[in-house]
Amino acid sequence: MGGPNCFFGSRKTRIRGAFNAISALVLFFLFYTQDGFIKNPILGASNSVLPPIWNCKVDAFMGNRVDIIRRRMAQVNVDVSFSNQSSISVNGSDANFVTAADPKMCTGLFTHHGFATKCEYLIAHPECNPGGHFNYIKFLYCDCGSFNFLGYIALTVWLAALFYLLGNTAADYFCCSLEKLSSLLNLPATVAGVSLLPLGNGAPDVFASIAAFVGKDAGDVGLNSVLGGAVFVTCIVVGIICLCVADKGVQLDRKCFIRDICFFLFTIFSLAMILVVGKVTVGGAIAFVLIYVVYGFVVAANELLRKHVRKLRLDVVTPLLPVRGSIFSQGNEEDDSIYAGLLESEEGSDVPHLQSKLPQWMWASNVAIYSNQSAKNNTDSPRSLWGWNEEEQSNENSSSFKVLSMLEIPLTLPRRLTIPIIEEDRWSKGYAVASAVLAPILLVFLWSIQDDVGSRSVKIAYFIGIVSGVVLGVLAYIYTGVDQPPRKFLFPWVLGGFFMSIIWFYIVANELVSLLVALGVIFGINPSILGLTVLAWGNSMGDLMSNVALAINGGDGVQIAMSGCYAGPMFNTLAGLGMSMLFSAWSKRPASYKIPKDSSLYFTMGFLVAGLIWSLIVLPRNDMRPNKILGVGLITLYLIFLSLRIAASMGGL
Repeated sequence: MGGPNCFFGSRKTRIRGAFNAISALVLFFLFYTQDGFIKNPILGASNSVLPPIWNCKVDAFMGNRVDIIRRRMAQVNVDVSFSNQSSISVNGSDANFVTAADPKMCTGLFTHHGFATKCEYLIAHPECNPGGHFNYIKFLYCDCGSFNFLGYIALTVWLAALFYLLGNTAADYFCCSLEKLSSLLNLPATVAGVSLLPLGNGAPDVFASIAAFVGKDAGDVGLNSVLGGAVFVTCIVVGIICLCVADKGVQLDRKCFIRDICFFLFTIFSLAMILVVGKVTVGGAIAFVLIYVVYGFVVAANELLRKHVRKLRLDVVTPLLPVRGSIFSQGNEEDDSIYAGLLESEEGSDVPHLQSKLPQWMWASNVAIYSNQSAKNNTDSPRSLWGWNEEEQSNENSSSFKVLSMLEIPLTLPRRLTIPIIEEDRWSKGYAVASAVLAPILLVFLWSIQDDVGSRSVKIAYFIGIVSGVVLGVLAYIYTGVDQPPRKFLFPWVLGGFFMSIIWFYIVANELVSLLVALGVIFGINPSILGLTVLAWGNSMGDLMSNVALAINGGDGVQIAMSGCYAGPMFNTLAGLGMSMLFSAWSKRPASYKIPKDSSLYFTMGFLVAGLIWSLIVLPRNDMRPNKILGVGLITLYLIFLSLRIAASMGGL
């Protein structure tokens, strides 16, 4: 087990604690520089680095008070003069700092004609805003003042923190709820393997795509992030795996490999047709998502046909593996497979059969590198392949462990207080009651900051949310124990954890897309390029780390890793883009949703198809054994693709 552990050293806990501490400081700094925070009379005078004249102008915008309780989209007309008068009107009437976030209005930021600095331009054009909870553009150019380099560092750390929060929410909250939900619904392994399991492992990609389409109306970012991630995984990750196992002579399953490639090619062809048409209806989006349903049916049918075979090849959990694809046994019958625990034998029979439930370690295999939970089982467990076991376990009673736990509070406490968790080793009655009380209030808060919500409606909603929270909190306090999670009424708890995890995906993914849009404005880069690179790379780190770690162990690990490299991106494309288009089309019904125009998407899909066809040609010709020719070819293909895309975005092509 030495191979995988090289990725996740024994100092993982200390590094994570230091990272969380720095991220918490950046989060506090972002909150502190917000106008609503600075202008709070309890906190005193502002420490803003703005020139005095523009501090006065901000006071004029704010009316020397802060009574903003929501962000509202509106038509904004700004009239800023360099005299002592400044005014802002919304839909023809004065308003106190209500702006329409529209990054497209930032086109004059770099030249800022008529303004001495970029900060003055931003104050005069409040609509130049990425639309997130924080105004990152104003933070860099106004709040950081002449210390721009500190702003760049802070935004870089916050970007990494958002990726971490997205993956950690999936690993430590969402996947736990999915596992419990599968158990409560008595789903067989086949059904769980093609439904809930891929959703858990592909959650960061799926919800980032949905946030881009629905939350920020940045569909081009969502399309580029999903397709860019698919190209990265099928070229870079597969290429690295091929280079790592080229000398091991591992043979892959031909039929399942061809099946996955063909379904993936059909998925890309279907998406290309939607892009050519330029719009999609609710029915069209549903049909696109149903491609995955057909895929799952084929996988399940394959399992039924093989269930009487003497040595079952666990294709059943193949699917879209974020769960690592098809699980095959390639060794001889005396070999001990790392998946031997998935097989059970009936008494008096030598025929193995699949367990009715999936092992726990599978549920978060793709996002396990983000998990804060230390494994409590044996280091020989398959879970060690994903870095959940360390050679040196942290001593929970040590002072360093307590300090690091304190440093993690700003990033973990808000989710812990609002997402119900009924895991045996993580149960806390205090947190359970708090989540029952605070979850409805969080939902009301998120609803209240949406567009065109009246103040009276907000007050009524908060009253309902607080009353609901108190009632649920009292019930949770009465019907739960201190020592163990509840044994009755489990379904509401599990469903609550599932739903609130999705809510936190929405929050984090929206902020991540907003930050990428802001970085696009700051660096003068099309946000779709950042989606193709930064967002795609960030969401693909789990695939890279876990798949390569699996492949290094050889045997079944290579088959699982290779299958996951094709099944995972296919699920993200069908579920992520499919659900994104479905929600967008539903919001536009009965009219069709217009797909963002981006001709570079055809370029991306062309290279994605080229990588798949290259694998489809080279692998069968080499008797389904990954070699260096395949690996080098795929990596070279990705580098050419990336170079051409960047050159085109910079006007070189």
